Amino acid sequence: MLKFDFSVKTREGQKIESIVIGGMDRADAERKLKQMYRHCEILRCDIKGQVMRPGIAHSVDDILSLISR
Repeated sequence: MLKFDFSVKTREGQKIESIVIGGMDRADAERKLKQMYRHCEILRCDIKGQVMRPGIAHSVDDILSLISR
């Protein structure tokens, strides 16, 4: 799961600089954002990083390390 850092402008005109939302991709994170801030304008979106869950393989190297355990 990725974390996305949004800056938005609400429908009332208030600017919110940093809202961090987790999602499988940007579209998923935007969907969650739009549920909280209806009719907002997205000013910026940055990817914060990938959250690694223990025991979940995310790459070929991860799969190989799980097999070798």
